[in-house]
Parts: sequence; structure tokens; C-alpha cells
Amino acid sequence: MEKLWSPWRSLYIESFKEKQPNTGCFLCDCTKLNVDDTDNLLIYKGDVSFIILNLYPYNNGHLMIVPYSHKADILSLSTQESTEMMNLLKLSVQALDEVLKPEGYNIGVNLGKAAGAGVDDHIHFHIVPRWNGDTNFMPVLGEVKVISQDLLITKKNLQAAAKKLITASNI
Repeated sequence: MEKLWSPWRSLYIESFKEKQPNTGCFLCDCTKLNVDDTDNLLIYKGDVSFIILNLYPYNNGHLMIVPYSHKADILSLSTQESTEMMNLLKLSVQALDEVLKPEGYNIGVNLGKAAGAGVDDHIHFHIVPRWNGDTNFMPVLGEVKVISQDLLITKKNLQAAAKKLITASNI
């Protein structure tokens, strides 16, 4: 795949990496982040799991639902983790509907390297908003994906929607 030159993004990516503790698992490192900080992609922290924007999104609004515990296998999730992660998945869809108004979603989890997991030892669900025609000429001809909004702006908008939805539903 060809690369689209965007040097301004490297400043953001490097600042994100510098602020992360290094435990060897970036998802475990994210559990230590403060949801109110404006320089990370954390949307919401529940009791046993959290919502975070994907740093390298497939589409604008690409979220991940992640348990705090470092587990690779879906069968090892506790009932509390499974329940909260499903509730956060539903909350994420509601927030994305309100903020980005996608026409569909890809929602899933890759379990193991053979299934395509980039991080195969810390389970996480992906929620990718989709729009009719979102595969335009850039990925087809240039093998480049264009993300149309800054991740921190997306975070701010999704976080506000999530807070409103949580307050309304008493989650």
C-alpha cells in the first residue's frame, strides 16, 4: 500500500506515544489514562472496560471496546466484563449515530493471529462506522485511506454524546 504524506500527524502520534507508560501492551497502558485529558483518545471508562478511538482508524469514528484485564480469549471474560462490554458497544453505536450518522457498521473481534488480530493477547471489539460509498477512489486506486476529521475533535464530540446518553439512561 502506498503512503499518503501527512507530516503534521507525526507530531500527534509521537505525543501520544510519549505520554503512554510502557507495560508492553498499549491497551493495558490505556487503562491508566484519564478520560478528561484532551491529548488522548479515551472516550469512556466503565468499571471493567473502556471505549477508545483507534489511533489508526479504518474510518472516522473507529472505536474499540476493551476490558481492563489482559485476556486473549473471549471465553475467559467474566460475566461482568462481557455484560459491560456489550453495554459499551451499544452506547458506542448510539453515540456514533448521534455524532457521525453512519449508514451502517462493521462490529467484530479478531481472536488470534490467524484471524487477523494485530493485538492477539488483549481482546478488544472494533466498531467501524460505514457510509454508502465510503470506499472511494483513494483506497481503490491509490491504496490510501483518507480520514476526514482530526481524532481529538472526534473524541470530544463522541465523549459529549456518550455523557449525555449515560446521564439519560443512568448507566
